[in-house]
Amino acid sequence: MFAEKQKVETQFVEFGSIDEPIVLRRGGELPGIRLAYEMWGEMNEDKSNVILLNHALSGSHHAAGFNPAIPEVGELWQPELENGWWEDFLGPGKALDTNRYCVICPNYLGGCYGTTGPASIDPRTGKEYGSNFPHLAVADQADIQARLLDALGVKRLKAAVGPSVGALITLTFATRYPDKVETVIPMCGGFKTTVYNRLILFEQILAIENDPHFNGGDYYEGTKPDYGLALARMISHKTFVHLDAIERRARSEVRQDTETLAWYKVQDTFQSYMLHQGKKFVKRFDANTYLRIIDMWSNYDAVKEGDAESPADLFKACAENNQKFLIFSIDSDFCFYPEEQAELVAHLENSGVKTMHITVHSDKGHDSFLLENEFYTPHISYALASS
Repeated sequence: MFAEKQKVETQFVEFGSIDEPIVLRRGGELPGIRLAYEMWGEMNEDKSNVILLNHALSGSHHAAGFNPAIPEVGELWQPELENGWWEDFLGPGKALDTNRYCVICPNYLGGCYGTTGPASIDPRTGKEYGSNFPHLAVADQADIQARLLDALGVKRLKAAVGPSVGALITLTFATRYPDKVETVIPMCGGFKTTVYNRLILFEQILAIENDPHFNGGDYYEGTKPDYGLALARMISHKTFVHLDAIERRARSEVRQDTETLAWYKVQDTFQSYMLHQGKKFVKRFDANTYLRIIDMWSNYDAVKEGDAESPADLFKACAENNQKFLIFSIDSDFCFYPEEQAELVAHLENSGVKTMHITVHSDKGHDSFLLENEFYTPHISYALASS
């Protein structure tokens, strides 16, 4: 078990330059990037025991252990981030058993925790990218991760694992590089972003865009768009946490009767709870990063990201490379509904890909993948041991 005093250091790798820019899927390019990642466990001699872990929307590459600070991240690295977000899943004897496997988790391109993102300095101007940071695609994330693995000398992964938005990147990595991964574990993700989710994400985009301090994304020398980002987080939080769980948490909190907006006064513990979530979030995340990631999510289509013509075309190489998939659904998930995983499973089975589909029965909603390791660990351990 990871002790709180055991420190884990963020590592960095750089790709590209002004002369050899990184070309992105949606038309933009970057004059070189820095990718932040962390690693747990040891690679075996032929580096065949490596697991690639992808974090969720507002997560980080710091999945386990204790990391008190990351260079250049500054005040965004709040105390709540110092301990890893997947402690119950990653470590000796756990689902991702570091006695057997080496686990690597990168921070996303466009991120705000060490990887090049909108708040990074553009070497061409000497100022933050801000509004000039390009749009991203999930395929960009997979391609950068493939570069990372090449740099580390990893030819084929034991597994690729990812929950939520991380599931989209995990699936895309597996289909873009089917010869590079044995076992694929997308947890409570989807095959193509639904109209419902696109609308929820659009509401969050509008919340940030309409903050008077947003300034088109060029706010780093002034006041940050905290109200817009807080509202965006409140909109999303309702889909991450089951409403029953929100009610339980809110009832346990002290009502903030002094909390006021301009005219409206917060009237109950539920409103106070949601406002608290929004205010807490803006201390640890960048609004431009949030926009880039939800824009990436909003445009997700596994077939398109995999440069395929159809689902059958997408998964043909997965079957030919004998990949195995373990798909998780959560029956109370309001973010990625179980029907979305069912669609993915149907496409996989129709393509002859070995697939196991597990539905977790939980009252915690989408956040179950963070909180209830006992529902997932036996299946993940079995899938990894049998590959």
